[in-house]
Amino acid sequence: MSIKIDSKIVGYEVAKPQDETPAVEAPAPEVRETAKVIRMTEQVQRPEGYEALEGSTYKIKTPLDDHAMYVTINDIVLNPGTEHEQRRPFEIFINSKNMDHFQWIVALTRLMSAVFRKGGDVTFLAEELQAVFDPKGGYFKPGGKFMPSIIAEIGAVIEHHLQKIGLMEKEQLSEQQQLLLDQKRAEAEASAEKKSLAETNQADGEDAGYPASATLCHKCHTKAVVIMDNCATCLSCGYSKCG
Repeated sequence: MSIKIDSKIVGYEVAKPQDETPAVEAPAPEVRETAKVIRMTEQVQRPEGYEALEGSTYKIKTPLDDHAMYVTINDIVLNPGTEHEQRRPFEIFINSKNMDHFQWIVALTRLMSAVFRKGGDVTFLAEELQAVFDPKGGYFKPGGKFMPSIIAEIGAVIEHHLQKIGLMEKEQLSEQQQLLLDQKRAEAEASAEKKSLAETNQADGEDAGYPASATLCHKCHTKAVVIMDNCATCLSCGYSKCG
């Protein structure tokens, strides 16, 4: 519909509806950069070139063998410099002069290294290995801790390393357990001092006879093995299966 204007136009303005409000654009959502978390999987490869892995070497000396075993565990650091930084075991090596255990040592280290590289929870390795018993009997470590087998001590080494890098929590002794431990340690030190005094008296020319019930020692070939604290101990050379 056309409108006729009779008067002269002297000015103009753009008319807007009173109820019309300008549209407000919604702010764009903030885009947060997320860290790319690298997890231990079979795709994680060992660093090439001269880049080295950090690790620790532990010595295992048992009374069952004259040669010590050296356990080396190397670690890899995932997500270094971020809040997701984590240190995990990557490979394990066991070395010894005793070649009697060569086959099972190679097999065990390869299997454990494969489990380490696979990722996930690897703490079960320490628990499973420490549950292995030797049918011939275990031995006591210095300090009185009983080890049911060499495999169990390797598991104890792995547990110590996992606690060291923070993958396992170390069990804390109660006050009563700590008192009992201190008492046993004092008894062991007193026994060692008594034995040292006996050896000194023997060197001075005193009576070096052994009980009539003593049996033959397979190490020094002396009939001087007696039962002490439920363990066969040689009074001549000090050899004992209990450490």
